[in-house]
Amino acid sequence: MMAATVFIQGGKAVRDQDNDTRWLSWTGMETHMIFNLGVDLPGFASFPLLDTDQGRALLRKLYGDQIAVAQETGCGACLESVTWMANADRAAALGYDAKGLKRVNRDAIGFLKEFEAEIPLRVSAQIGPRGDGYEAGSMTAEAAQAYHARQIEVLAESGCDMISAFTIGSVDEAIGMVRAATAVGVPITMALTVETDGRLPDGTELNEAIMRIDAATTEGVTGYLVNCAHPDHLALETAGTRLSGLVVNASRLSHAELDEAEALDDGNPDELGQQMGALARKYPQMRVFGGCCGTDMRHLRAIGRSVHI
Repeated sequence: MMAATVFIQGGKAVRDQDNDTRWLSWTGMETHMIFNLGVDLPGFASFPLLDTDQGRALLRKLYGDQIAVAQETGCGACLESVTWMANADRAAALGYDAKGLKRVNRDAIGFLKEFEAEIPLRVSAQIGPRGDGYEAGSMTAEAAQAYHARQIEVLAESGCDMISAFTIGSVDEAIGMVRAATAVGVPITMALTVETDGRLPDGTELNEAIMRIDAATTEGVTGYLVNCAHPDHLALETAGTRLSGLVVNASRLSHAELDEAEALDDGNPDELGQQMGALARKYPQMRVFGGCCGTDMRHLRAIGRSVHI
């Protein structure tokens, strides 16, 4: 029997077989701003933009572009908050103390809730790993739960539809994140990243990672994604029906190569869209599709046009 994936639409949980919406997600906003728009983002953090009128205007334009492309292609828009870097360790270097960090996490959700459209919109509170997104990290599940609980609690209180953990490369950190979200009763989607060999940075094969996280959290994850990898790097055959979407890189480069790159590799938007469309047809339970590093509206438009099945 195919397991149902749960999504949040208009604040109400719906099962995948009751909902045909394809959600268009975009986590490539930072690389677009840095390489295409020339925006300075110290530490790769976009949440400080919320603290200036100019920054908010830019974010409003970018989210508006995403919504327009989703509407054009017949998708819903999954709006990811700019809070991927807004945890204690990663924000400290930018001058944010606990009070400032709580404020900016809360503001990020309030900002997204201002958007209105004639298509389904979902406010996704994005969180990231404690350390580098391309490295596994060394936290235990218990330590990860305690660490991420602070940010997750603020985001949940702010009225997000769900928590989305992106670029997670460690099974133990993922388990801690899920437990923290479960403790406050907010749904969580887990977006695991993989290397060019299809394994998480901690060496775990994708399906094994999903099974271990599910076993440790009583299937507390509402859906699994793979993000920050090119479709060529995905070994999905054994991932099962728990896989609910893909948010992919434009480039075929490895994480190490991307980390050292001084120019943006934006790949081939049309080819990327075709690959995503083929995967959407092969795995019809998937509902969330989008672009990560190196993507812009060209890639999202090609993906959105291709994923309807």
